Parts: sequence; C-alpha cells; structure tokens
Amino acid sequence: MAKVISFQIPKSQREFVRYQQDRGRHFYDKLHQHPQLQLTVVLEGTGQFLSGDYLGRFQAGDVFFLGENAPHVFRSDPEYFVQDVDLRSAGDTIFFDFEVFGKTLGDLEELRSLRKFRDFSGLCFQVFGESRERITAIFEEFAKSSGLQRFQLAILLLSILDQSGENLVPLNRPALARGLSERDGKRMDEVMQFIFEESARPITLQEVADRASLSKEAFCRFFKLRTRKTFTQYLQQVRVSQAKKLLIESDLGISEIAFQVGFENLSYFNRSFKAITGKTPKSWRVADKTAS
Repeated sequence: MAKVISFQIPKSQREFVRYQQDRGRHFYDKLHQHPQLQLTVVLEGTGQFLSGDYLGRFQAGDVFFLGENAPHVFRSDPEYFVQDVDLRSAGDTIFFDFEVFGKTLGDLEELRSLRKFRDFSGLCFQVFGESRERITAIFEEFAKSSGLQRFQLAILLLSILDQSGENLVPLNRPALARGLSERDGKRMDEVMQFIFEESARPITLQEVADRASLSKEAFCRFFKLRTRKTFTQYLQQVRVSQAKKLLIESDLGISEIAFQVGFENLSYFNRSFKAITGKTPKSWRVADKTAS
C-alpha cells in the first residue's frame, strides 16, 4: 500500500493509476496535497473533510474527487484516536497521474476530453446519485484488476466523472484553488490540528497565532487568504460541524450540545448554527431523523 505522506505521494513516471486501500482506526490526519488527481470512496468511519475553504462531514458511502494539488485531510472524529476503542476506518482511493501522458494528452483525439480535469487543480468535489453508485461498483472490481483491465476501469471512472453533471458538486471555491508551499502547508496543518483539538474551549487569537509562529496581524492575513474566513468564523464552523454529529448520534439536549462543542451561550449557538446551515439545531435534528 502506498503511504500518503505530507504534501507528496511516491511517484512513478510509468504509472498512470495507483490504487490504495486505507484500513485502520483512523485516516491519515495531516493536511497534504499531491500532483495526482484523487478519487476516494469512504467505506467505514466518520469525521470532517477539509479542503481549502470547505469544511464538512464524511461518512461511509461518500465519494470525493480532488483535482491536482488540492490541500486536504480526512480527519476522523476524536473517538477514532482513543486507544482500545473498537472503531475502524476504511477507504479506497485511486490516484490518476496525468503527467505520464506528456504531450500525448493534447495530441491524441481520444484523450483530449481528459484535459478538462487539468482545470480542476486545487478543487474538490463530492459525487452523488447514479454517478456515486456506478463509481462504487467499479471500485469493487478495481482491487481484483491489473494491467490493461485496470487502465480501462480507470478511464471508465474518469468518463463517469466527466458526464456526472449535477451529480458532481463542487465543495471549495476556485479563487482559493491553489496549492500550498511545504512551509505554509505544515503551518496550516499545525493550526488545523490545534483548532480541532482545542475547539471545545475558548481559544484566543494569540494562542493560534503562536502555533503558526506569526504575529496576530500576520496570522489573520495568512489564515484569511487560505480559508476565506476569519479565524473566528472558521472556529464557529468547526463547532457547528461537531454539533451536527452530536445532534445525530446522541440524545443530548441542545443547550448541552452547545456548551460541549465550545459555545458560551445558547442564543449565540442557535444564531451561528442557523447562519451556517440555514436551520435551527432543533429543526436540523428533526429533519435528519425524518430522512433516516
């Protein structure tokens, strides 16, 4: 299994497609990027998916597609990091390396439609509907494939993505779709880890700026440029995302959830939740239970 390391994956100049199975208690938890496109099917586990200015939850059955050099992390929920807890995370990923085609990608008529995927640099998408079902079914065949059959399946997957239309939903915004330098990537990873680990308590701007080894003013510019949100807005979004999990998975009262995820009062939690989700916590919980 190819181990994804921070900001790069092992690269072969002769390999168009690489298949990876991740099995363990939790997913790789460092912010990273790579020049290969990525298609991931989540099989087990829950957590938060971050890419650029996007922050949302993932669960079993979700399918995500990432363009070249899209900084991202599938951060498993905190309970997956607890020792001796019987929880598992599992996902299958296919990496597509267009660099192996060289000029052929533009010269061969049959491959020209693939060029559109080069425009997805820095972007991430979630796949829904029939496209998700077809991709999931092909992934089940992929593990048993090799050689020309594997190449054919890879092209078929790209063809499905190409024709997905409204089933391919963009998650982050193009204005922020650019890779990070290794130094900035490590800095962002340190900041994100700190925010997720400490979000349930009051966090000061000075604390998080210190983690980034920047002044408060420099940190604010750095963070806003890469997330299109202020630190306070992003922290608020993290807390609301964690509240969604508790609203689904627990019978805790709404006020208890608000304080548990880090909000200092109930009215601020209700306002923040509605501003981000369009619903009150109560109506969101009812809608989710009705849907399930």
